[in-house]
Amino acid sequence: MINSRTIRDGYASFDGDIYNHMVRVLRLGTGDAVELADEKGFIHFGIINQVAKEWVAVKITSSCPAVQNDSTAPRITICQALPKGDKIDLILQKGTELGAHDFWIFGGRRSVAKVREDQQNSKLERWNRITAEASRQCGRSDIPEVTWRPSAVEAGNDSSQELRLILWEGEREHSLKDALTNGGKPSSVIVSIGPEGGFDPLEVRHFSQHGFKPVTLGSRILRTETASVAILAIMQYIWGDM
Repeated sequence: MINSRTIRDGYASFDGDIYNHMVRVLRLGTGDAVELADEKGFIHFGIINQVAKEWVAVKITSSCPAVQNDSTAPRITICQALPKGDKIDLILQKGTELGAHDFWIFGGRRSVAKVREDQQNSKLERWNRITAEASRQCGRSDIPEVTWRPSAVEAGNDSSQELRLILWEGEREHSLKDALTNGGKPSSVIVSIGPEGGFDPLEVRHFSQHGFKPVTLGSRILRTETASVAILAIMQYIWGDM
């Protein structure tokens, strides 16, 4: 997605991530046609006019409102306890491809990885770059926002979605299938997913007190980076256009 203010007098020029995506990833050059989506919901059609060492210029030939996503799925929020290593990259990339509306990353009591207060801005900047790049790769005209919450307390307190679920291996009675198929389609959903060591019982209690329903995936215990991909695919199949 581009900023509409980059378009002036029928031209747009880009450096940084957009330049890298056009020139180094897609291998586009002078004369190639491109489509650019902006934050106001417009698509701009253009031709690459010039490729320099660190920037690229596009001549805009026409613009029109973007066709809205035909998906009928609810607005899905992935509430993900911070995993270790680069697993969060995969969660953000694949979650964006599968239509997540936004991501809440929080510090779980059993999260191995930690985010210091002085690291929060740089982490968020990097995570939002990942969703922006994933949106460009899969042709989304919007970009899922990534936000940070220090703990499950803040994540639970902030939630206001119509359907709230927590995937918990300790649940024995309520299945994910029942939670998604009994009742009508909600307008919004949030799914809380634990880190590698799972949820601490205090976190499950807190989420439950704020309207999150613990559900089981049956006999399967998924890795944390697999769970969000699985739940998004299931929801898009049941409620969306997959």
